Amino acid sequence: MKRILLTTVSLSVLAIASPALSADLAVKAPAVKAVYDWTGYYVGGFGGYAFGNQNLVNGPLTSFANFTTNWESHGAFGGGDIGAYWQTGQIVWGVQADGLGSKIAGQDNFALADPAGNPVNDANSLKWAASLRAQGGIAVDRLMLYFFGGWAVGSINHTNTDLVTGIDTFTSKRNGLVAGGGIAYAMTDMIIGKIEYRYYDLGTYTRAALGATGLTPNGQIPYSVSNTYSAVLAGIDFKFGGGGTVVAKY
Repeated sequence: MKRILLTTVSLSVLAIASPALSADLAVKAPAVKAVYDWTGYYVGGFGGYAFGNQNLVNGPLTSFANFTTNWESHGAFGGGDIGAYWQTGQIVWGVQADGLGSKIAGQDNFALADPAGNPVNDANSLKWAASLRAQGGIAVDRLMLYFFGGWAVGSINHTNTDLVTGIDTFTSKRNGLVAGGGIAYAMTDMIIGKIEYRYYDLGTYTRAALGATGLTPNGQIPYSVSNTYSAVLAGIDFKFGGGGTVVAKY
């Protein structure tokens, strides 16, 4: 009789405790959520607007502030890019290459004169640029904040117009640096939208003296021009390979 009573009591206690134990286990079980995986290969296009700063100095350029005249250039640009990302936790890192064509141009509006005192105008335009950049970012699901830096090259056309001695036009290809950052959002598993800022420093080009004259081809004092650009762009990238979403535990 005692055994039957003890067994009955034990089963009753287990029956009462079972829901509580189940609830406790449910609370302790880790939650799961599908988050976006940025790992993959990317190809896309972009467009934007840029402002340039040109400092011209007669003779060798000894410092960026040491200029004879200065002017601003501006204009639209557009291009394409290709790259790859790898994600570890919330850290995203990768590499990207791009090329662009531009209408970024400006002039000093006859700020200088030649040795004889005749008015002279200097103008230049960035025809194209390309870069190879390392990138790193922090991702929160489909949103990513990123930064980058790398090497850049560009082709700059310069025109010096002397109202008396004529026009001298030449093109210089310059190497330099690019850096910046942006924000990207995965609108779908394959389509990525981004807004980005870039700073280009394409160094300095020089128009040297021609032969023994001590002057440039159209009779100017030799000069050097330094070039920097600030650009804002928007773009769309298409992602291939890698993952779309992954399950993360919290």
